[in-house]
Amino acid sequence: MFKLNGKVAIVTGGNGVLGGAIAHGLSKNGAKVAVLGRTEETVNARVKEIKEAGGEALALVADVLDKESLIKAKDKILAEWGSIDILVNGAGGNKKGAVITPDQEFFDLSMEALDGVNQLNFNGTILPTLIFSEEMVKQKKGSIINISSMAAQKSITRVMGYSASKAAIDNFTKWLSVELNHKYGEGVRVNAIAPGFFVGEQNRDLLLNQDGSLTARGQKIVDNTPMARFGKPEELQGAAVWLASDASAFVTGIVVPVDGGFSAFGGV
Repeated sequence: MFKLNGKVAIVTGGNGVLGGAIAHGLSKNGAKVAVLGRTEETVNARVKEIKEAGGEALALVADVLDKESLIKAKDKILAEWGSIDILVNGAGGNKKGAVITPDQEFFDLSMEALDGVNQLNFNGTILPTLIFSEEMVKQKKGSIINISSMAAQKSITRVMGYSASKAAIDNFTKWLSVELNHKYGEGVRVNAIAPGFFVGEQNRDLLLNQDGSLTARGQKIVDNTPMARFGKPEELQGAAVWLASDASAFVTGIVVPVDGGFSAFGGV
């Protein structure tokens, strides 16, 4: 039921740590996976990994904020595989000026950095969805999976801009799920995954010291996660494959926490 044989998936940010894990998970379950990212070297490296593991993969070098590059990417994937069945909006990130560090106040927020974070996380989800979901509507079937965050659901200190932009993803996920079903029928579904705390390139220094031990912030996170650890990137694969497959055919408009119980714990 969870198999994705013959399905065509696009993973934006598939050259990153979490997006890459999801791309591998979709591939392992039979999907043809197009890895979309801005950096040709890392995109090609991820495609090579998937192929070496026995999967089918395609490199799409494009920017999620550049409409023309996304259209070219869509043309390439349609020429190669003929359809688009799954879209994972995995591209995202944070910017220094949109973070309130311990020695700063809210009044130190950079509006320029905040706008950049909103552009990347929110607009960088909407624009690929506009470009790629058009094919799903034509097919009357498809699964869109957005990537939210625990920062959208809980008040996480410091990451003001990131939290706000991911909260917008939650709202967009629910809104679009209703919009597409009302206008185009039940076949196109929109859901999101909200990862808890995973160690990636952008947050590594916040969570881990150079010797691999936990920073004070990392320890606080682990103390408030019932499973008492960070997530492993491959632990996002199950939720992604489920949402991409017909096993979740009656599921739309939800945000699935993959967080080791962080969202369930009140800290007491």
